[in-house]
Amino acid sequence: MAIMAVAFDPAYGEAWTRRQVEDALLLGNCHAYLAAPDGAPVSAQERAVGFSLSRTGFEEEELLLFGVVPEYRSCGVGRAMLVALSSAASSRGARRLLLEMRRGNPAERLYRTFGFSVIGERRDYYRTPVGTRIDAITFACEIA
Repeated sequence: MAIMAVAFDPAYGEAWTRRQVEDALLLGNCHAYLAAPDGAPVSAQERAVGFSLSRTGFEEEELLLFGVVPEYRSCGVGRAMLVALSSAASSRGARRLLLEMRRGNPAERLYRTFGFSVIGERRDYYRTPVGTRIDAITFACEIA
């Protein structure tokens, strides 16, 4: 929750509440990942600087939340997290990764360089706290 608080811009209202995260994890098909500064799973001695929450479905893994502390962006943490997610999803039977994000999200560059491509769009899907509407873009990436 601490990482989400600093990683997500409050102007977009994208952060989930603690209850939403807890409820997702109770479903059994959702998976959390905490990343150390090198992107590897965090150990008890390390500070977490990134996190993800994903959901397993039939031959797909959907990335629900993904965040990196701002001072660790562009340092390889996000890419290492995507590699770990891809490997874990594959071991759970996924053949592709899915995600949806708001148009203009700076993480789009990371996703595209990892191999995600646009498969759909939802016009005016997201609403910011002040009421502005923003398109959602859906991406997919085949797992090797």
